Amino acid sequence: MELRTLRYFLTAVGEGNITRAADILHVTQPTLSRQLMDLERELGTTLIIRGKKGLTLTDDGIFFQQRAEEIVELADRVEQAFIEKNDSISGLISIGATEAVGSRLLAKVIKQFSEKYPLVQFHMYNEMADNIKDRIDKGLVDIGLLLEPVDTVKYDFVRLSQKEVWGVLMRADHPLAEHKSISPQELLEYPLILPLREKVRDEILNWLGREEKDLKIPLSYTLLSNAVFLVEEGLGCAFCLEGALAIRNSSNLRFIPIVPEHTTRSVLIWKKNHLFSPATSLFIQEINMLKTTMR
Repeated sequence: MELRTLRYFLTAVGEGNITRAADILHVTQPTLSRQLMDLERELGTTLIIRGKKGLTLTDDGIFFQQRAEEIVELADRVEQAFIEKNDSISGLISIGATEAVGSRLLAKVIKQFSEKYPLVQFHMYNEMADNIKDRIDKGLVDIGLLLEPVDTVKYDFVRLSQKEVWGVLMRADHPLAEHKSISPQELLEYPLILPLREKVRDEILNWLGREEKDLKIPLSYTLLSNAVFLVEEGLGCAFCLEGALAIRNSSNLRFIPIVPEHTTRSVLIWKKNHLFSPATSLFIQEINMLKTTMR
């Protein structure tokens, strides 16, 4: 299986039409069709259903598309790394980040680095922690900004100094909106929106002193930026961090810290014993400098 074949497949799927994809790839339509059929024959499965309205992926096709995208992205990054070796400091640094107040410090580091090395570009992925770690493990993301608890056995890391305060996000007209803090007993009668991340969810349930079956949980979320709109609609109160980016500048919402106080910290992580591109290696040096400034 060649990398070129994967690019052919992804282009055909993206366009949903063999003829348009062939034009983009500068090959004939029969050539592209033959390449796709040879790919299916090699894999021993049907990836694409060809219909009058275009191309439709089978379940195997959807799975193959996901893996092909990862392989092509990784190949592009490897190629770019070798280009950077023979050039001034340039290239791409890929960062995965959760919603946290630690993003403020990360933004400052990126800005300072960009001023030193203006040819370097950054890609930022906002995802939940497990997805970020998966992308780091696969080499698709260089650095991750995650919230503790994090298993750092496979990673080097810097723990950021800012505290992340847990609380409950609710509408401004909620009966508890004027409270300065909230205890578990005060929340139990209301619908609750919880994070999907298992470790965080377990901590919240432990604080509440209840099992999930004993609570009203109409929604679970990965990123608060989506759940916040449902809080505004009155679906429930969302457990979140005060620093989560989605809750800023809204007069319709209130953030109330929980008691006893529960805090965590952000960590920046990257693969141990991994050979990074020159640009990424320099950026990691900048991150490590944070250790000295936080002492």
